[in-house]
Amino acid sequence: MSAPDPGAGPDRTHGAARRAGSVLRRGASATGRAIGHGTVAGARLAGRGSRAGARRARAYTSSSGAGESGLARIIELHFVNLAGDAALTVSLAGTIFAIPTDEARGQVAQFLALTMAPFALLAPFIGPLLDRFRHGRRWAIGTTLALRAFLCWVLAGAVVDGSAWLFPAALGCLVASKAYGVTRASAVPRLLPPGFSLVNANSRNALAGVAGMAVGGGLAGAAAKVGPEWSLRLAFLIYVVGTVLAIRLPSRVDSSSGELDIEDTGPVPVPRRDSGDRVGLVHRLRSRVAALPTAVLVALWSAVGARLLTGFLTLFMAFLMREHPIPGHSGTVVLGLVVGAAGAGNALGTVIGNALRRLRPDVIIAVALIADVLAALAAAFFYSLGTLLVLGLTAGLAAQLIKLSSDAVVQRDIEESVRTRVFAWSETVLQIAWVVGGGIGIGLPLVPQLGFGVISALLVVVLGVSVRIRMARPGLSERTAAVRGKA
Repeated sequence: MSAPDPGAGPDRTHGAARRAGSVLRRGASATGRAIGHGTVAGARLAGRGSRAGARRARAYTSSSGAGESGLARIIELHFVNLAGDAALTVSLAGTIFAIPTDEARGQVAQFLALTMAPFALLAPFIGPLLDRFRHGRRWAIGTTLALRAFLCWVLAGAVVDGSAWLFPAALGCLVASKAYGVTRASAVPRLLPPGFSLVNANSRNALAGVAGMAVGGGLAGAAAKVGPEWSLRLAFLIYVVGTVLAIRLPSRVDSSSGELDIEDTGPVPVPRRDSGDRVGLVHRLRSRVAALPTAVLVALWSAVGARLLTGFLTLFMAFLMREHPIPGHSGTVVLGLVVGAAGAGNALGTVIGNALRRLRPDVIIAVALIADVLAALAAAFFYSLGTLLVLGLTAGLAAQLIKLSSDAVVQRDIEESVRTRVFAWSETVLQIAWVVGGGIGIGLPLVPQLGFGVISALLVVVLGVSVRIRMARPGLSERTAAVRGKA
């Protein structure tokens, strides 16, 4: 029997190792390819799903003639606008409003009051400015977006450097955002396709806004993890896109063909005042209000009550949860839940508003305002997390239902030649109401029963005044006929 070759064992061992390594490498390569293919397939599937969702959304936006009339473009613009606003809000929530808890509430209230006050002074001039420069609505809308883009870029630098421009730039974004609401309100009626109601248009805008807030907030949240300035730069890019979309709106947005001022058509004569008269603006606004049909005036007054509540709830809750959170619950979590409930109510109001199109809008407005009163009273007498969530949901739901229904009343009772003027004025008034409600929330002591009791009392007053207006001015059909007949 011959001795074994001493070199054969190691060679066979190395050969086996090489073969095993080859097998492992092929297995690893196959696994890597499988993972890669799976990732690519998943990305392609997600991309196809996103593209399919985008196609369905655009198909819905452009349906019923909205694509041909240009209404779809302003709906897409509103999506982009609220995506930018959501990104800006996320950025500010982590910077400007992340004030240390031990800071004196009086100083915080003074700052917020000072930032809100300029808009309360500027807002009455936005509507008359649009009246005078009605041929430039596209540029007016684009300017509100371009200004926010510039200020977001300034804010991004100010957040990093701690610049003194932080608060003024944030204030400018707030004012420009409110001005956008007024300018867009004056443009939407010009783009309605035949047979398309303003309620339908506003419902589509509201749905686009909810989607825009979700997309913008999600992207900004991811960008903010890198740094607060990056979510502001994201907002800058979104607003730049919005500026381009605004300028590319259909030319009929700028058209004033057939439009007249309400003082030229309404049943109440309006004396002309010299532009230098200090009371001229106040007299002009009062005369315009007096010329409105009863149902329109009641709807506007009810919408003012709804905006008072949302402004109050936003700022009062922000302070209340910082200093006096509900026992056993985090103030931040409670505030987030209430804000989420209000957002859900707003979205639900859009769906319900569409479903209740055959119900008289006057009835919807009355019921929604009563619901606001009852929810606020419940929060005052039975203060708890449950009543706060009900109040947030009701406030969002009622605000949206009242807005959609009041738009329907304006469309029904105001002649087309003056309708855009009325929408611009009403939007200005509603923005001021939000500021006033927020100011009340800042000024009141942080006592839940007192705060919600005060806003409940104000809502009861709003409800009572709306009833009195309807009783004191029963001649709705005569006034409406006069407005339409003289237009």
